[in-house]
Amino acid sequence: SRKPSHPQLEAFIKHMSKGSAAQMDGSLSSLPRYPSHSLCEMGELTQTGVVQHLRNGQLLREIYINKHKLLLSDWTAKQLYLETTGKSRTLQSALALLYTFLPDFDWKKINMRHQWSTIFCSGSCDCPMRNHYLEEEQRRQYSLRVKNNDLEKIYVDMAKIVGIPTRQLRASNPIDSLLCYFCHNVSFPCTKTGCISMEHFKVIKRHQLEDERERQEKKLYFLYALLATHPLLNQTVNRLQRIAEGKKEEVFVLYSAHDVTLSPVLSALGITEARFPRFAARLVFELWQDGKRPKEHFIRILYNGADVTFQTSFCKDYYKRFSKPMCPLEKFVNFVKRDMFLVFNSTSYYDACRRRLL
Repeated sequence: SRKPSHPQLEAFIKHMSKGSAAQMDGSLSSLPRYPSHSLCEMGELTQTGVVQHLRNGQLLREIYINKHKLLLSDWTAKQLYLETTGKSRTLQSALALLYTFLPDFDWKKINMRHQWSTIFCSGSCDCPMRNHYLEEEQRRQYSLRVKNNDLEKIYVDMAKIVGIPTRQLRASNPIDSLLCYFCHNVSFPCTKTGCISMEHFKVIKRHQLEDERERQEKKLYFLYALLATHPLLNQTVNRLQRIAEGKKEEVFVLYSAHDVTLSPVLSALGITEARFPRFAARLVFELWQDGKRPKEHFIRILYNGADVTFQTSFCKDYYKRFSKPMCPLEKFVNFVKRDMFLVFNSTSYYDACRRRLL
């Protein structure tokens, strides 16, 4: 009875119950492959989330499978690279998307890797300055919250309703929890003391937009984002370079992650017009080859289906000068391998992670 529905939802649930043949790293194999509890749980995928990802998979299939023949019906496990954090919602999101995306969903060809870090830094996570900028950014956020009198009144009111200390509510920033109710068109919680209302939500949402504006002005988050996302972007660039050189690589890569993964990537790329990631948001990097000059390669970047390639810091100027529909791969390579470190007066990730700005 949980809504909404989708034409393939029933088949998806049946298929997910037969997933013992899949190869899954470590603790991933013990996670449920679809949300089967009768009531929605905190931090878990909902029916709406499953359907969003089934639709995401369909959209990607129409372009990359039906139109561009990225994977044929005899696709192999080696053509996919799949990675997720150890949360049931990210694993389930990945499986829902893959179910409608792949030409034929075959459990024996699914090899899901486990990523312990939400910023997907893998073996390059030791970065003291990244932690420093994150702490400074969190102080900035907290300071802005404390200065907002309307927000403080709302926090006091909400804390009384839900029966927790005001400082606990202020520190946790309840926008995430409220968005779950709002996006699923469910009434906000009520207790004997009263009800959370739309007015509460509006004040908190208004503050979030103010916080986003100040975040861009102060640049602390941007500095954090550059260091936080370099390992992931570097992996991406290395893979694209190997494909451009003609080496055998995966043709489809999926990282199933979080808003705290996606948001710093958008910031690091310089896509300042992108809002904080919504549920089921997707960022896609495409590699293109010039049909007349096979050695020339280009990238295109899509955010929720919209082309944001020329919103990036490394390709804005190129578009102004050449007006070509895509960005040369070398622009992206130079950005990740060199230009990301310029603001730190460094030439490498290791050095930038240890050099404190004056």
